[in-house]
Amino acid sequence: MGDLGRLEALRLAGLTAAADPGMDRFARLVARFLRVPVSLVSLLETDRQVFPGMVGLAEPWAARRETPLSHSFCQHVVIDRRPLVLEDTRVHQRTCASLAIPDLQVIAYAGMPLTDADGHVLGSLCAIDHQPRKWTAEELQDLGDLTAACSVELQLRIATERIREDRDHAELLLRASVELGHSHDLADLVRRVRRMFDGPAEPSFVGLLLADARGLWRVIDPEDVRPVETAIDRLDLDAGFPSTQAVREQRTVFVPDRDTLVAGFSPEAVAGYDALGLRSVLCVPLPRGRGVLMWCWPDPHVLSVTEEAALTAVAGYVSQAVDRTLFVETRLSTAEQLQAAMLTDLPAVPGLDMSALYLPATDQDMVGGDWYDAYLLPRLPDASQHALMLSIGDIIGHDVQAAVVMGQVRSMLRQATLGHPAHSPAGALDAVDRAFDVLPLGPGATAVHARLDPDGDRWRLTWSNAGHPPPLLRTPDGRVSALDAHDLLLLGAADGLDRHDTTRELPPGSVLLLYTDGLVERRDDDIDASIEQTAATLSAYGDQPLPQLLEALSHGLVDAPQRDDVAVLVVRVSGGPGAQGAG
Repeated sequence: MGDLGRLEALRLAGLTAAADPGMDRFARLVARFLRVPVSLVSLLETDRQVFPGMVGLAEPWAARRETPLSHSFCQHVVIDRRPLVLEDTRVHQRTCASLAIPDLQVIAYAGMPLTDADGHVLGSLCAIDHQPRKWTAEELQDLGDLTAACSVELQLRIATERIREDRDHAELLLRASVELGHSHDLADLVRRVRRMFDGPAEPSFVGLLLADARGLWRVIDPEDVRPVETAIDRLDLDAGFPSTQAVREQRTVFVPDRDTLVAGFSPEAVAGYDALGLRSVLCVPLPRGRGVLMWCWPDPHVLSVTEEAALTAVAGYVSQAVDRTLFVETRLSTAEQLQAAMLTDLPAVPGLDMSALYLPATDQDMVGGDWYDAYLLPRLPDASQHALMLSIGDIIGHDVQAAVVMGQVRSMLRQATLGHPAHSPAGALDAVDRAFDVLPLGPGATAVHARLDPDGDRWRLTWSNAGHPPPLLRTPDGRVSALDAHDLLLLGAADGLDRHDTTRELPPGSVLLLYTDGLVERRDDDIDASIEQTAATLSAYGDQPLPQLLEALSHGLVDAPQRDDVAVLVVRVSGGPGAQGAG
């Protein structure tokens, strides 16, 4: 009765202890043709019989539509795989002690086996009388014909469900090919795989274990930690588990039930699966010994050919996603270290508050050619305070090479500024232009280079723009203007035009925003409209603490895939030179 193929057919038939119109119809036909008070379509599960088709059964059994096996004659039909015909159940040694006799008044019984297309006996179509009865050959012929028709109905239902599941497996492969390609880290990959399975016959647990020098370690989704992941987070490769066997032998390992687990694997594996309520597991190794993807079920499971093919293909997609994710994570680690080394710690300047933001592009090397810079100049003899240099820029390109060029350009811009007696922003940009002429620095860059000088109770801004988006200035009254005086030529463009400095006074309360185009460029959006929206945000949040202002300016960027880096530098005039900034 516990044959997995038979139980799988029962599952696919979709019938249980609930009325089914088709099965009730067969029960009525049996009662009418054989003129019996009770007729049942009885299907045998592992620990009970259920009646999706029923006529004449007394209460409370009629409402329950099921009995324990202690009340079952159907079990003999299933075990023997042939009809059971009894004139008086009370006089047969095999049935005389059955509780079906006193509780259900089963005195005469005739049951025929209901089968699936593979020959599994799923239950019986039976006629029951409350009196002893001699069944005629004609009655048994009619019962046999109705049983054959009922078996065909069951086989059609099973076949229909198999077709539906095959279609679902095909859809699963399509979803996997698309969905897994968008995972951005290993935890997200596990999360996406789990969301693909949600049906009653689907696995209750999906796990990913990756190999390293110490064995297998489990990838855990912190948003959905399962008991198995806290109980067994690492395995030695020589451990007696299905997952480790799949990796050692580089083959799929399927454990259909607990008996197979006990027979083939270690007591530790059996105890682990028992503790988690798991009875069946499929382990598919990832290529090149990378790890294993595993599916677990709480009950014995029958693995169809199409299901195994689909899950094996999903494991292939997962393997590709793991390779891509680990590659990106390696490059990300390198890129983060590189970027951290290149980004500037902002100096503390009395009278000024400063804050900066950098968001890497998510579809490249997670690092690129955008940068910001801020540093103090040597104090002039007649000055009471140091002047401050500010830069924002963007090297053409979005990869590690662009980041390397960015570091070189930023350093050259610093050197050109410090080596120029007047510390002219335009003069420094001119010097970098000349470097582009003779050094292999790539196709060019855009930049805004600026100087803030103390000027009485305020600050004086001097800047030069080399083809970069215009800085935005918020005045104390909340109005925002674009500082659009600029030279069209990029850094590294052909000679022919001089660069120019432009000057603007900044009273206390002013906020200066320098940014790269990643902040304002959106696919299918006009950049001028995006700059206007940024200006509106600066106007609305310009009097907030700078971290809150940066959060407002970058709203939505952190969670959305970025095609370009984003660098932002914001400076607020908190007081005149010599005042203590508010941080």
